[in-house]
Amino acid sequence: MSEHDWQAPGSPTPRPPMPASAPAYGPQWGAAAPGGPAAWTPPPRPGLLPLRPMGFGTLLWAPFRTLRRNPAATFGSGLLVQLVVLVITTAVMVPAFVFVLGRLDSAQPDDLDALLPGSIGVMVLVMLVAVAVSVVAGAFLQGVMVEEVASGTLGEKLGLGALWRRTLPRIGPLIGWTVLVAAALLIVSAALVGIIVLGAVTSPIGLAVGIVVVVLLVLGLVVLGFWLGIRVSLVPSIIVLERAGIAAAVRRSWRLTTGFFWRTLGIIVLVGVMLYVASQIVVQPISLIGGLLSAIVDPTGAGAATVILIVVTVIAMLLSLVIGAITTVVQAAVIGVVYIDLRMRTEGLDLELQRHVELRDAGYAVGDPWAAPPAVAETTGHPGAAAPGASPGDAPA
Repeated sequence: MSEHDWQAPGSPTPRPPMPASAPAYGPQWGAAAPGGPAAWTPPPRPGLLPLRPMGFGTLLWAPFRTLRRNPAATFGSGLLVQLVVLVITTAVMVPAFVFVLGRLDSAQPDDLDALLPGSIGVMVLVMLVAVAVSVVAGAFLQGVMVEEVASGTLGEKLGLGALWRRTLPRIGPLIGWTVLVAAALLIVSAALVGIIVLGAVTSPIGLAVGIVVVVLLVLGLVVLGFWLGIRVSLVPSIIVLERAGIAAAVRRSWRLTTGFFWRTLGIIVLVGVMLYVASQIVVQPISLIGGLLSAIVDPTGAGAATVILIVVTVIAMLLSLVIGAITTVVQAAVIGVVYIDLRMRTEGLDLELQRHVELRDAGYAVGDPWAAPPAVAETTGHPGAAAPGASPGDAPA
């Protein structure tokens, strides 16, 4: 033993140096203050989100970072989806409007009563087609953004094509869930309208009573809708990432949001308010300036005012398209962020993700880190959950 290795009796044993091959994630020892204990640093962030339960501020801004981190895939997906919806809706509705209006305009006065029901039926059918296209597009975009948030959290940066390929296998359950929500809203709306119609048929007093009843019901339904909406808000994320069915995803979302209702509500509502205010700040001034400019340039409205209004309308539509793409992307991303945070808080997903990243970066075969825990798999029975006793490292890469 050399003289440098000798220690005085009772002196503390020095901490051995950290090996060069120490994992990059998980609890780490930082530089210690002179004479003090070694300092602990929290797990670093390999990608979009920190691998730990997040604070309110991190949750609030993470959906916006999703858009900024990978704009080509996120904004590109939102813009493409918006364009597809616009093109299909226009291609269906414009010919239908032209056909119905031309048919009614050329009909004889005696034939109008016979043609009117059929014309209304055509317009209702066209509107249903437009709604169906919007439902499918919205469900698909939700799945794309959930995949982007999940892959970004693990430090992956996927292109638009890769994101779409990952989402397509889950588009069926996503559409099914969106249709169920839309059908529930439609049934409630039809019931409220039916109450007013029934009151109007009865008497003027019955109409007044019906309106009062509907107003009270709407107030109660708004509260109920917010509560139910938050409790099942994680369903799209669970359908996509855990490969769960609709029923299992509803039960799982209900369980994860238990005890976190107000936190989840605050994040979703605040992000929605921020997006609405930002969109109004951008769009409204342009419409206002267009109206003032047309009045100044052509006060009589002879011709130049019409051109200005058309140009302003086109610009406002393009801006609305871009803002709509940004809004839908961020609103879909916030659900994925909240889902990951709640799983970190209730199931220790942050530790599982740290382990997954360590093994992946070390070259080991890793499995699906988003699978539900074994206890959840036994209760829900959905195929996306991990089998009891399995770990992410057991599956092939």
